[in-house]
Amino acid sequence: MTAEKVPFWREPWKLQAPAFEIADGLYYVGNSNVSAHLLRTSEALVLIDTAFAETSYLLTESIRQAGYDPADIDLIIHSHGHIDHCGATRRMQELSGAEIAMGAPDVETVEQGTKYTCAEALYGMDNFEAFSVDRQLRHGDVIDCGDTQIQCHLTPGHTPGVITYTLEVEVDGERMLAGMFGGPGMWTLTDQYREDQGYPENREDFGRSLEYLRGLPVQMWLGAHPGQNDTLGKYERLAGGESPSPFVDADGWLAWVEKMQRDFADLLERSEDQ
Repeated sequence: MTAEKVPFWREPWKLQAPAFEIADGLYYVGNSNVSAHLLRTSEALVLIDTAFAETSYLLTESIRQAGYDPADIDLIIHSHGHIDHCGATRRMQELSGAEIAMGAPDVETVEQGTKYTCAEALYGMDNFEAFSVDRQLRHGDVIDCGDTQIQCHLTPGHTPGVITYTLEVEVDGERMLAGMFGGPGMWTLTDQYREDQGYPENREDFGRSLEYLRGLPVQMWLGAHPGQNDTLGKYERLAGGESPSPFVDADGWLAWVEKMQRDFADLLERSEDQ
């Protein structure tokens, strides 16, 4: 008899990852499956994404390892409204009293906890801890955090409310643009999942978003999932003393976007719904 495979999110302790500083005041506090970043500015402690509710204890411990108290978080911003990126938001908001911000088109689903937020078809999860959003983000919005301005770019496709964030950070005394594409996953565009988890215009939106991303002069590439930009591999290189920082990778950002464009074209070619 073959043992039933246990979903990875039911064994969150296996997802533990180190917390570390990527740039001055910018930290990785996510797990080995889903990214979360912490930003310390002159006026706010900002958390970008919260991952699964099941991994919330890993998140709070990572924030402490970075040298901060999770209760001191002022603002939580999100890449998009899927459970793997905002599943722990209600818990983190209750802990800290933080303001909550998210792309406007994804607000309804997280406030109601719909099937789109749960992504049940992919994860097999049917329970979402819904939360209220204080600020609905739109394309061109700027989140003023004192000495740091976070630029919001609406880049829909994966969900209608995906936000890509860019901000200036300092690395080894040099200012550079860091960026994170909030929704690179193409699974909601596939024939298998699109009807249940997508929306009618998602492929057109995704194609336009990729073209838009090509024009962003990102020098430090951050991943919404650590596997996208080899976050943990770069951490090992950084911890080993590599200089300049392996996270400074302008060519890598553009090459990744171009690869996504090729993969997206392949997806459309294979699709039964032409």
